[in-house]
Amino acid sequence: MNFSKKALQIQPSITLAISAKAKEMKSRGIDVIGFGVGEPDFNTPDNIQEAAIKAIRDGHTKYTPASGIIELKKAVGNKFWKENNLKYSDSQIIISTGAKQCLANLFQAVLNPLDEVLIQVPYWVSYPELIQLADGVPVFIKTDEKDNFKLSLEKLEAAVTEKTKMIIVNTPNNPTGTVYNKDELMLIVEFATKHDLLILADEIYEKLIYGDEKHISIASLSEDAYKRTVIINGVSKSFAMTGWRIGYAAGSEEIIKLMSNIQSHTTSNPNSIAQYASLEALLGPTDAQKAMIEEFKKRRNYATKRINSINGISCIEPMGAFYVMINISKLLNKEVEGEFVKDSISFSKSLLENAKVAVVPGVAFGVDEYVRLSYATSMENIVNGLDRIEKFIKEYYKEL
Repeated sequence: MNFSKKALQIQPSITLAISAKAKEMKSRGIDVIGFGVGEPDFNTPDNIQEAAIKAIRDGHTKYTPASGIIELKKAVGNKFWKENNLKYSDSQIIISTGAKQCLANLFQAVLNPLDEVLIQVPYWVSYPELIQLADGVPVFIKTDEKDNFKLSLEKLEAAVTEKTKMIIVNTPNNPTGTVYNKDELMLIVEFATKHDLLILADEIYEKLIYGDEKHISIASLSEDAYKRTVIINGVSKSFAMTGWRIGYAAGSEEIIKLMSNIQSHTTSNPNSIAQYASLEALLGPTDAQKAMIEEFKKRRNYATKRINSINGISCIEPMGAFYVMINISKLLNKEVEGEFVKDSISFSKSLLENAKVAVVPGVAFGVDEYVRLSYATSMENIVNGLDRIEKFIKEYYKEL
């Protein structure tokens, strides 16, 4: 039987594969420390939980409009106005089953076969696959660690063609933690204007910034930027609501209508109870959120300092999100326990088997000389995990 060629080309998530392997080892009683999946280790704040329970008791357990309840759309619009200086009407906003569905909806809504989408490397693992499912072509632009993994105008101009339709701007960035400032975003806006490109602004980690940088939404920089940008955001990361599966997007009424039509024939409305919980997240107190962010900052500070103290590995300090990209280039092309460690996958496999530490191979993000570590786990796990990594390097890389 011949199956879908598109489906056969889609690669499974290496992030989830590593996490599954670590969980399998744990189920056998092995003490594994996991730095894999990007998910806050905090529980959803109590006020949000209570709002969900109330929604059930109030009978909000039926279908809602396919693109989301009007109350939540208004709360999202209020958030954009108060926090990002952006004005969106209800018809310019869609609520979806996670930010990932917003992305899938958008690519299906705007891409035609062989339309190209510019993606910086390192990139979030699902961008290329979602683009290809929508018959688009991902075009990768390599960034350098010495430039804090940021796009340059020269590299953008070298990558653009007559087929280019869109550019993805992910700030704060997964997996690098990079945060773009206003001047850097303006260069991207001018580039997009020059070549008449759509801008996909993935701002899911907007609240998770720890240094002096501030989040700036690229759509707020000019009227032209506003018109050509679709913003993707959600409650999963900033409110510890990953399992609730609520994301949202805002953009031109024309594009949002297309996205809504697509959603109406795929999943229909997002979970009704989760929508009411998200309403409380956006309108209710944020004390728990602030405490979580402060804890992430402490973990980041410890993790980056500790990593850079270990001989053989290094990292830049991430300004946002909750990931560290560790440079392992000095540890490659070596033999460990009879196995040749040639790339990020074999290194991660060796680290898991010999040190019982799970990280994500950098190849999942387009860079094979790195691994990603998530500090969205307890400080105890971070301390013990990095101790194990240091011990692993000292034991198997004595020549360093």
